[in-house]
Amino acid sequence: MRKLISPGRLAFLGMVLVAVLALFFVTLYQLQIKGGNQAYLESTESISTEEAIIAARGNMMDRYGRLLVSNRNCNNLLINENELFYAGLDNNEINADILRMCQIIEANGDSYNDELPITASTPWEFTDMSATQRLLMDAWLKANKLDEDASAVEVMAEMRTRYGIDGNYSAAEMRVIAAIRYAVNVRYDIATADYIFAQDVNISTITSLMEADLPGVDVQVGYVREYNTSYAPHILGYTGLMSAEEYETYKDKGYPLNATVGKSGAEAAFEDLLHGTDGLAWLTSTSEGVVTSTVYEKVPQPGNNIYLTLDIELQGAGETALATYITNTNAQTEVTNAQHRAAGELDQLRDLIEGGSLVVIDVKTGEPLCIATYPTYNLDTFLQDFSVLNEDESRPMLNRALQGLYSPGSTFKPCMALAALAEGFIDKDTEFVCTGVYEKYKDAGYAPGCTARHGALTVDKALTYSCNFFFYSTGDLITIKNIDKYAAMLGLGEPTGIELYEEVGQVASPEYKAWRYEGRREASWFAADTIQASIGQGFTLVTPIQLARYCAAIANSGTTYSCSILKSASSYDYSESVYEREPEVIDQIQTTQETWDLIHSGMRGAVTEGTARIPFAGFAYTVAAKTGTTETGFGTNDAFFICYAPYEDPEIAVAVALENGAVGANLATMAREVLQYYFDFKTSTQQTENELTLLQ
Repeated sequence: MRKLISPGRLAFLGMVLVAVLALFFVTLYQLQIKGGNQAYLESTESISTEEAIIAARGNMMDRYGRLLVSNRNCNNLLINENELFYAGLDNNEINADILRMCQIIEANGDSYNDELPITASTPWEFTDMSATQRLLMDAWLKANKLDEDASAVEVMAEMRTRYGIDGNYSAAEMRVIAAIRYAVNVRYDIATADYIFAQDVNISTITSLMEADLPGVDVQVGYVREYNTSYAPHILGYTGLMSAEEYETYKDKGYPLNATVGKSGAEAAFEDLLHGTDGLAWLTSTSEGVVTSTVYEKVPQPGNNIYLTLDIELQGAGETALATYITNTNAQTEVTNAQHRAAGELDQLRDLIEGGSLVVIDVKTGEPLCIATYPTYNLDTFLQDFSVLNEDESRPMLNRALQGLYSPGSTFKPCMALAALAEGFIDKDTEFVCTGVYEKYKDAGYAPGCTARHGALTVDKALTYSCNFFFYSTGDLITIKNIDKYAAMLGLGEPTGIELYEEVGQVASPEYKAWRYEGRREASWFAADTIQASIGQGFTLVTPIQLARYCAAIANSGTTYSCSILKSASSYDYSESVYEREPEVIDQIQTTQETWDLIHSGMRGAVTEGTARIPFAGFAYTVAAKTGTTETGFGTNDAFFICYAPYEDPEIAVAVALENGAVGANLATMAREVLQYYFDFKTSTQQTENELTLLQ
């Protein structure tokens, strides 16, 4: 009978088992006996830390998807307090290491964050402090039992003692060391954002620090905003580390203490859309800092992408036209002024243009297409340039388009015409005979003049030739309440709906005058006040964006839209729509089409035969316009210009304002350049689309 298991098979299985056991014991020997000590050291020296993973901020595009603001990876340096302060180093070693770190950073062209609000050199004095700096300094003073009125000299003396900064260091070196130690130390005294030692440093800085083998510096990957356009800095805005005040706002939204947030412009206005949700991960690293594993507890969620209503190319055309005109005009004015001074003609001197703005609005939706301001600045270097910009008398950081308040002058006359016609005070046949001076109140000492003796004019011709006399007479018929009513419906002296910070201003009214001159005789409202209000002067103050929206409302016969600049938003990967803008009507004026026809005809006449005739001679597109000049009482007049085109079917409205601009008609050349760009771009886009269309 055959055996089920042969001796040969048993022997073979025994040999295999012996081989496996031998391999097993050899491996154990290698791991536990020969390499056991090394494995033990590695296991005890590996470090596991929980770290927030910063989420990327959303991108910003213009209405056509052109990238305006995006992100760039950067390297930030953090102070590793465990290595620097709690690893057995004494103060002399800590201070020497800190000074060396700062010297290496500066030698490589980077800078460290100095938050100490004390001058960089003796005699020590406090610098102007922000609310956050004051809060931190007060907390440090309290923690170190110093009086809240302690001088900067007393603070520096206490820091020298507290941080063990010996006399071998110069005053400047002592100040550097004290600044870093203060920034780290004060975080224990008050809950605020983590201290970032240096932000967006270059690789050479990191390499130099590693070569110097200095303890206490960690590299953290972060993001910085990258600007893909030099235009619209006032609109786009900038980001920065959250302040203590901002933390009170954002902490309930889950923002970490060291969050970067929008500080101005669209960055601040749309913070909730742009800001992502940070992730959380456990990082395991060796004692040398090499990360060996990353386990996510929470995956970071990038912010949403937003599309603004701006056309960045049109914005560029507007900014270029504005800057070129102001620069060239000021250069010519300086030449002319020099000639007048040489001739002793000091009464002929003119002020230089201080600044200006140009705004373009889509007539059919109210969307701002261009919001240009001059002078302007560079977002790429804004933080470095901040002190210089802040002290510049030309106020380049002022967004004149949204925050500049001006009396609109004769650009207000279409509103006056509308109010008088709609309320029945005048009609298409009403005439006033302009004699050059309005003398009804001359016995009371009030006899305002006109720019010329225009003779008999109806309302449309009064708009064409910008006759003050006609509107003085109209203002004497109509009440200020009716003027204010129609001005408000057209958006003057009212919020525009834009999400950025704007001034609102006001239209002249008895209530405003009474408030301004409370308790004085001047608080009373006189007929002269209404007459001045009728030509856009007196107490009326509006912004250029209000003028542009007002012009658009006239162009579309009385529909006033919101000027929101957020066109749409999408998820970070562009796969999902988060928001889509719909035009929002703020007001709709109900009156006859004949009323609008008269106003439109009068503004068209300003281009074909009136105050704006010369700048638009030979222009290929039909334009309706109104010029404006305002006496400021402080030298050269301010100047304004509004227009819309095409006249037959309006698409865009333009408003231009110049401080010390002299004459409103001069501004028409800038508006013409912008209109030319707009229609040329539209034509070229249509041609491209036709060329790419499949033939049937």
